[in-house]
Amino acid sequence: MGLCLSGSDVRGGKQAIGGAHLRPTSTADQNNVSGQNDAVDFFFKSRGLHALFTQIELSLSASKLRDLDIASKSDPMAVVYAKKRDGRLEEIGRTEVIMNNLNPAWIGKISIAFQFEIVQPLLFRVYDVDTKYHNIPVKMLKLEDQDFLGEASCVLSEIVTKQNRTLTLKLHNNYGLRVSRNFGTLSVHAEETVASKSAVEIAFRCSHLQNVDLFSKSDPFLRISRIVESGNSVPIYKTEKSVGDLEKLHQERTGATFMLPSTQRGHDKVLKSQLFVEKFVEKEQYSFLDYISSGFELNFMVAVDFTASNGNPRNPNSLHYIDPSGRLNSYQQAITEIGEVIQFYDSDRRFPAWGFGGKTFDGTVSHCFNLNGRAGGFEVDGVEGIMAAYASALNNVALAGPTLFGQVINTAARIAGQSLSYDRSKYFVLLIITDGVLTDLQETKDALVRASDLPLSILIVGVGGADFTQMEILDADNGRRLESSTDRVATRDIVQFVPMREVHSGQISVVQALLEELPGQFLTYMRCRDIKPLNVQMAQTCA
Repeated sequence: MGLCLSGSDVRGGKQAIGGAHLRPTSTADQNNVSGQNDAVDFFFKSRGLHALFTQIELSLSASKLRDLDIASKSDPMAVVYAKKRDGRLEEIGRTEVIMNNLNPAWIGKISIAFQFEIVQPLLFRVYDVDTKYHNIPVKMLKLEDQDFLGEASCVLSEIVTKQNRTLTLKLHNNYGLRVSRNFGTLSVHAEETVASKSAVEIAFRCSHLQNVDLFSKSDPFLRISRIVESGNSVPIYKTEKSVGDLEKLHQERTGATFMLPSTQRGHDKVLKSQLFVEKFVEKEQYSFLDYISSGFELNFMVAVDFTASNGNPRNPNSLHYIDPSGRLNSYQQAITEIGEVIQFYDSDRRFPAWGFGGKTFDGTVSHCFNLNGRAGGFEVDGVEGIMAAYASALNNVALAGPTLFGQVINTAARIAGQSLSYDRSKYFVLLIITDGVLTDLQETKDALVRASDLPLSILIVGVGGADFTQMEILDADNGRRLESSTDRVATRDIVQFVPMREVHSGQISVVQALLEELPGQFLTYMRCRDIKPLNVQMAQTCA
C-alpha cells in the first residue's frame, strides 16, 4: 500500500488548498495566526466551503520619506487597511515606530489571509509619530494626532504575482492627487506562513497479520494517526512511530511490531504482525503562490452563448439585454467578476474571446467565432475589451443555435497544447457562459477528456432558468471522472460549473464558486508532471 503525507499535515499545520469563504483577515497579533487550523478547516469544509486560503505575512519598508521633524528626522509607522466594496477601510495591522529614520525597514509583520477567488484592495498609510506618544502602544495611538507622511494602494494579487513577491509603490498625499512633490516610496514583500512544504511518499508492507475473519482471510487496512495537541489519538491499530521513525525503518530495513491496545495501562498485547516501510521519499511540495510568484501565469479566455434561447437582445427580458442604466446582465456580470480576479495573473492582459451558436455576417451559424468580429485575431485588450467586443457582437451577430461546446473547447485546448512547445509556465482558464441545454454532450465529454492532459481549466456559468443537469455531469464533483466515447477516462477534473440563479438568490458568490477549485486543478497538473516553479528550475539548471 502507498501513502503520501504532506509535511505540514504530520507536523500539525495544514497546507493552504481548501479552507473557507468566511474567514477574517487578521493582524499579526490577533490570535498569533501563522497557518491554517485543522479544526477550523474541518468546520468550513463540512459546510461546503473549499476556497483557497493562504495565510501570508507582509513586510514593509520605505525610502526617502519626508522629514517633518525640526530637530531630528521623522519617526515613521505604517498602517495597513483593507478596502471594502462599499468604500469602507478596515484596519488590519500596524508596524512598530522606528526612531529618526527616513528609510525604515519595519520588523513587525502584517498577517492577512490571501484569497485567490476575490480581489483584495489594500491601502498603506505612513505616519510620523510625535515624540510625546512614543511610550504609548502603537495599537492605542490616535492617527489623527500624528503627522501624515504619505499613502499608497494596490491589490494583494499584484504583490504575490511579482517574481520576488515584492512590490514598490510611490507614496502620495491622501487626496488622491499625484502632485510633483516627492513623498518617497513604500515596498511591500509577501511570504507564506506554512509550517512545512515537505511531502513524504511512503509504501508499506505487512507480514504475519492475524486472521480475524471466520470463513475467509482478513481484509487489512492501515490507519496512521497524528497526535493532536491534547495528546489524544484513538486508532484501532497503530504504531508508536513518528515520520522520522518510519524513515529509519526504511533505512535499516527492519519492521515495527504491532501492538493491540488494552484498556489497562501497560497491558498492551504484542502481536507477531510487523509493519515494513518499502519506500520513503521526501519531496518539496510547492504551493500555488510558489508557482505564481516565480513567473507562472493564468491566461484568461472567454466564450459567450449566442443561441436564440437567450431572447432578442433588444427585449428587456432577454438574457443579452444591455440596460441603458448601466446595470449588468448575467453575461456581463460573469465576465467582469471573473476577469477582474484572473487579470492580475496574466501579464499582457490580452484575452482570447469567442462566441458560439450565432449567425455571423456571412449568414452561416458558427460555433466558435471571434467576438471582436475580426477574421485575423481573437484577442482583445483587458476585461474592458471583452465587454466592448460582446456589446458590439450583439449588434452584428444574429442569435441562432444549437448549443455546442465542442469547437470552443477544442480551440482553447489547441492554444494550451501549442504553448507547451515554447512556454510551460502558462496555464489557461476558459470561461464559458451559456443559457441552454447541450446538444453535443458526448462530443463535449470527448473534448474535455482530451483537454484533461493539457494546462487548461474550464469554468462554466449557467444563466437563465434552463435545466443544467448536463453541466453538473461535466463538473464531475461526484467523484466520477468523465469518460470519452472510446472509454478513455479523464486524467483529472478540469471543469467547475455554477448556475447564476443561485448567485442571484444570494446563496453563493459567482467568483468564489467558480474559482474555488482552480488552484487545486493547477497544482494537480504541475505536480503530476513534476513541473517546478521557475526559480527552482533555474537553480537546478545552474547546479
